[in-house]
Amino acid sequence: MSELHHLGVTALAAALAKREVSAVEAAQHFLDRITRHQDLGAFLATDPEVSLAQAAEADRRIAAGDTAPLLGVPIAHKDIFVTRDFPTTAGSRMLAGYRSPFDATVVTRLAEAGAVTLGKLNCDEFAMGSANENSAFGPVRNPWDTGRIPGGSSGGSAAAVAAGLAAAVTGTDTGGSIRQPASFCGITGIKPTYGRASRYGMVAFASSLDQAGPMARSAQDCAVLLSALCGPDPDRDSTSLDVPAEDFGRALGDSLEGLRIGVPREFFGEGLAVDVRAAIDAALAEYQRLGARLVDISLPRTELSIPVYYIIAPAEASSNLSRFDGVKFGHRAKEYTDLLDMYKKTRAEGFGDEVKRRIMIGTYVLSHGYYDAYYLQAQKIRRMIADDFRAAFTNCDLIAGPVAPTVAWKLGEHGNDPLADYLADIFTLPGSLAGLPGMSIPCGFGEGGMPVGLQLIGNYFGEAKLLNAAHRFQQATDFHARRPEGF
Repeated sequence: MSELHHLGVTALAAALAKREVSAVEAAQHFLDRITRHQDLGAFLATDPEVSLAQAAEADRRIAAGDTAPLLGVPIAHKDIFVTRDFPTTAGSRMLAGYRSPFDATVVTRLAEAGAVTLGKLNCDEFAMGSANENSAFGPVRNPWDTGRIPGGSSGGSAAAVAAGLAAAVTGTDTGGSIRQPASFCGITGIKPTYGRASRYGMVAFASSLDQAGPMARSAQDCAVLLSALCGPDPDRDSTSLDVPAEDFGRALGDSLEGLRIGVPREFFGEGLAVDVRAAIDAALAEYQRLGARLVDISLPRTELSIPVYYIIAPAEASSNLSRFDGVKFGHRAKEYTDLLDMYKKTRAEGFGDEVKRRIMIGTYVLSHGYYDAYYLQAQKIRRMIADDFRAAFTNCDLIAGPVAPTVAWKLGEHGNDPLADYLADIFTLPGSLAGLPGMSIPCGFGEGGMPVGLQLIGNYFGEAKLLNAAHRFQQATDFHARRPEGF
């Protein structure tokens, strides 16, 4: 099967179960493609010996009659999840060469489901960025146009799926870092309700916002992955919800007749590009043809989500990243005069500009005299943003709109203007601040032939309904099946 990389997770798992292809053959096929397309910058680490050994074990399990849902399927992990068999850097010089003594819970659960790990994927340093240009190991390029960004911070993850370098991948979403790169690279990605997936072993950025999720070709594939990686983890993650694991694909195929889709008027203002607006409008019209009903709603504090997020997230980052001081692990400056000098030089050398910027902002808003004026006020508005969603869901079942105001921009286009990147998250930040599940599905193409993603936001624990709505759309359209030329 020479076109294994054209198969989605579900189709590839079925082929493996029928022994039409072996797990070792599938793993080798993808490893060869990773080598061939190194210029994309999607992968930071591979180890063929490890991957092929896992594949051989998958073949043994298949031969023994094991029916695990992802048995032998080659996947890759965002380099924000710690792994024993591969180095974990979080895209930072601070952790260059670091090897964890344990696996993240997400990594463990997908391995238990039979997945074969191909390697670790490039990302913005400590998941801070919207373009994947902040990695200490170089930017990732978008397979649809290698002169453009893939989105961030899970840009390596999105590019790997779009280019057929892995059947599926893991990502993390703090303020949109699964949904935005999925949109820019023309794939499907979902962030579950905050607390659904364990954060144990995820290098922390903003603890009250970080959430793991899968990225793949289709909603059907994401449902299989999400079912495997979610579930309580109370002994290792205090933010893990006591909600049993479930089959998120159970509702796939349900009718959309009568489904109420809320369309927030704030998502369709002046900042939305004409080409993106056209694709979103066409997608909403398709949902009407499928039986759904569009409902006009308001999320009045949408614009406040940017200042709120960029107070809360840096504040939590300032605390979380204080552990990287050169004492116990990670980078340490070679020359220093005393302990304080070692701290200063280690952190100055180890952290990139964007990480330093956010640490400084976070330290400032948490400092004496500013905590009440900034951090506490931001937390109050965060609650109001969540209340806006609660009010909206009394009139609708799902919310739909754009993922980002534009298609992927060119590498270096935003230069030294971090605010331009921050503003690109305007439509994904509100759902993250509220802890709601959200996803991006391909819905068309805009300027330069670049993909456009439709964002779907569900109520708490509404992942199955979200995935069904996405699946029915993908049954009626072929945007998710289209591939960048040459891949």
